[in-house]
Amino acid sequence: MSEWLVLSLAMAAACAVVLSIAFFNHRRIGEDDDPNETPDVIEYMTMMIGVIYAIVLGLAIAGVWEGRGAAQEYVRQEAQALHEISVRSQVYPAEVRAKIRADVDAYVTFVVDTEWKAMADGGELTDRGGELLERIRRDVTDYEPQTDHEGQAYQPLVDQVAVADDARSARGASAGATMPGVVWFGLITGALVTVGLIFTLQIRRSFREMLLAGLFSALIAFLLFLIWDFDAPFGRGISATAEPFLTQFSHLDLGG
Repeated sequence: MSEWLVLSLAMAAACAVVLSIAFFNHRRIGEDDDPNETPDVIEYMTMMIGVIYAIVLGLAIAGVWEGRGAAQEYVRQEAQALHEISVRSQVYPAEVRAKIRADVDAYVTFVVDTEWKAMADGGELTDRGGELLERIRRDVTDYEPQTDHEGQAYQPLVDQVAVADDARSARGASAGATMPGVVWFGLITGALVTVGLIFTLQIRRSFREMLLAGLFSALIAFLLFLIWDFDAPFGRGISATAEPFLTQFSHLDLGG
């Protein structure tokens, strides 16, 4: 069953239950009942809807911000692992060491200068980046240590390649939008309902009331924009950056 169908049925059932209770309760009320003695519920309901929507907005902002922070951490882990590979290869012979470092530099240069833009635009990693990382893996794993010192460095280097591969996969998984469509439906519908409830309170055309209504609507629009902007950690204004690569590989002409 589609999630949209489940959502529609749940909302329809909730409305039907509430309206049925209200209908039967109204039939029970006698003709001598004075509604003026009953507290007005509309202001209470308006306040509660606003509070609930504020909580939902806060949770959505916290979720996308956490996703952005996680994406930045994946970048840091990948850059650190590649830096460790480059540094720890010092114990290998000059020819092997130069090959590993050259392939690490080529991979980092490709990620920052080419793959980063492709990932921001399409939300996916590139096949070429995977090929360059696989070349680093072969450089490390295909070499057979000749001394005890090289043997001690071999497994840590293999582990760092695995860390870089895992961080790269996580970076790719976090490149796209994280908010499901049903959540956006709820956020936008909630915004329309919350702003629309202003008019149930008989807003007048005084400057003060119009100013507050405008500021309230602008605030909700800003918060929705903030969620949308954070929702793609690599593709929009306040996005994760390649700064860890630039820091760890400062000898390369990156981002130029």
